[in-house]
Amino acid sequence: MSTRLKPKLLSVMKTYNKEQFIKDVIAGLIVAIIALPLSIALAISSGVSPEQGLYTAIIAGFFISLLGGSRVQIGGPSATFMVVVYGVVATHGTEGLLITTILAGIILILFGLCKLGSMIKYIPYPITVGFTSGIAVTIFSSQIKDFFGMNIGTVPTEFIEKWIYYFESFDKARLLPFIIGSLALAILIIWPKINKKIPGSLIAIVVTTFLVSVLKLDVQTIGSQYANLSSSFPMPSIPHFTWAKIQVLLAPAFTIAFLCSMESLLSAVVSDGMIGSKHRSNMELVAEGIANIASGLFGGMPATGAIARTVANIKNGGRTPIAGIIHALTLLFILLVLMPLVKLIPLATLAAILIMVSYNMSEWRMFKKLLHAPKSDVAVLLTTFFLTVLFDLTLAISVGMVLSSFLFLKRMTDVTDVYGLDLMDDHEDSELLDDELKEVLSDEILVYEINGPFFFGAADKFLDSIQSLQGPSKVLIIRLRNVPVIDATAVHALDLLYDNCERSNTVLVLSEVADRPYQVIKRVGLVKHIGRANVCRGFEDAITRAKQLIA
Repeated sequence: MSTRLKPKLLSVMKTYNKEQFIKDVIAGLIVAIIALPLSIALAISSGVSPEQGLYTAIIAGFFISLLGGSRVQIGGPSATFMVVVYGVVATHGTEGLLITTILAGIILILFGLCKLGSMIKYIPYPITVGFTSGIAVTIFSSQIKDFFGMNIGTVPTEFIEKWIYYFESFDKARLLPFIIGSLALAILIIWPKINKKIPGSLIAIVVTTFLVSVLKLDVQTIGSQYANLSSSFPMPSIPHFTWAKIQVLLAPAFTIAFLCSMESLLSAVVSDGMIGSKHRSNMELVAEGIANIASGLFGGMPATGAIARTVANIKNGGRTPIAGIIHALTLLFILLVLMPLVKLIPLATLAAILIMVSYNMSEWRMFKKLLHAPKSDVAVLLTTFFLTVLFDLTLAISVGMVLSSFLFLKRMTDVTDVYGLDLMDDHEDSELLDDELKEVLSDEILVYEINGPFFFGAADKFLDSIQSLQGPSKVLIIRLRNVPVIDATAVHALDLLYDNCERSNTVLVLSEVADRPYQVIKRVGLVKHIGRANVCRGFEDAITRAKQLIA
């Protein structure tokens, strides 16, 4: 994964040819057909008008392809942060969403400039699966109203209250929308087994829209719910920023930026494996940031690189960012010319498409497999999942990361051992001792070894082990040959040990200190405090020093 801040488009154009251009055009057209219903459905489910989903796919999709660090990434609105977007719109309105989108874009640019593109690998997999599965359940829950054609007004946002409301209002479900939604869902399931080239979502939309229009069925469509649907492209405008709004919206903006960076970089990694390429992670984050700022200025939603659309692009021959640019231009043509036809699409069909999206992103097989993982991973998985479904995505990720960190520290502490060495027995280093030293070893020299990372999690363990020593000694040797890293808390523990040794007239000797830990203890002044002669690079040097001290 490269960290260069150079758009991939500039690199691929050096060897671009006519044959690849034709493939990119075909791939871009097909991906646009896939993106059309998704963009509209995600916009409606996020609480904004359908055209805002198209604005996002057009503007953000264009900039992600133009400036991105991946050859094949396709950008646009995503189901991943639909829940966050809906919450922002419900609380702060459309202007609040535009401000949040722009703020998320600025944060993403800072992520890229600070070279945080490689940080994605430090997010534990149970957290990813937990909140992805939680989002899938939330998306599925949000589609019940339109799938069953319930005319029940505003649905509660909380998960439990929402399902209680659904069950109480189930007598208002209507048969025709349910039949149309079920037909669309059946097409989405069966069609890929018949033909994988033509998107199932396109077939579902064409068939159900045709039936509703020709038979004049009493089914709600995009046009009937959004009478003032615009078919013109908006001019950019800056929303009204205030410091109070920024303070309130910064938290959801960070959540969106985090989710955006995670999904786009995961998508880039997946696409790298499919085409044998190598994406530029930091350039990708900068491009995502610019795309989100542009989307907010043009009245759109947050956007990211979408895995499903990116994979569809690759499978249809797209190999350069030109395919993503064609995808954006195709959606612009649909917005300007074909919007009257888009108004005829039934809402039940869009609900079926999002139900299929929720199933595909649920990762239920992996969720089931992770339930057999170590208990700590299961705890992180279930905590993140239930917090996502029942409360808030920001809370879920925060608690998941904190819980993972504590469990990781617990594991690292368990890995780090502190134990005493008996060099009188057949020990690998016993040949370093002469007979005279062996006679005084048990009374006058104690040797302890630390195995593993020496950090704040293991510092107390170290002090407890050392304090359990029985009887005084003239020299205490601490072997650090298997300590790859050391932190400030561990240095403080050594400092405390040195003070205890001074009170008991014992000399502390550090043995086999590796380069990185040595630089740490030198910078904080511990080497000077203990005495340079008492910090030895080899165990033989430590034994020689012990002889001198005893003599």
